[in-house]
Amino acid sequence: MSDSTQTPTQTDTTYLSDDDFSTMRAQMPIVYIDAIPVRIDSLGQVTHIGLLLRMRPDGTISRTAVSGRVLFRERIRDALIRHLEKDLGPMAFPRLPTDPAPFTVIEYFPDPDISGYHDPRQHAVSLAYVVPVDGDCQPTQEALDLVWFTPAEAVSDHVKREMTGGHDRLVRLALAHAGQLP
Repeated sequence: MSDSTQTPTQTDTTYLSDDDFSTMRAQMPIVYIDAIPVRIDSLGQVTHIGLLLRMRPDGTISRTAVSGRVLFRERIRDALIRHLEKDLGPMAFPRLPTDPAPFTVIEYFPDPDISGYHDPRQHAVSLAYVVPVDGDCQPTQEALDLVWFTPAEAVSDHVKREMTGGHDRLVRLALAHAGQLP
């Protein structure tokens, strides 16, 4: 077959249009990742948890984990790196295991009473990770601020009041998984 008669290879890697994505959100769960960035000591113990301050889908400003959807044909590992870099900056230097497996799976629902995890836009299934970061983290793009909390501070009533959507529960699960829940 000559080159002029071959069908061009599809190379469009863009995501859905906003309208198509809104339609999908209304009809099926969307896959997300949640990443809890942590600082660890030489023994691998969590010393600090990084929480972002950002505008949530419901219009509130709250503390959250790094979070975002997995794109079509994107590996989970690549989605983690993309969202960590997007929210923490290119110098964060996250350390992902060779085969990342989530420590838990979270289901977000438009109705806050179903699971305790709430996203008013959609039903989302999120794979949750604790990710050590070694570099200089600076909030970027949609994040307004990044604060490093000790484990005790991260589960304090003060910080818990700053979180929405169930992220306070996610932080507690992450600390429990790491063996650092105060």
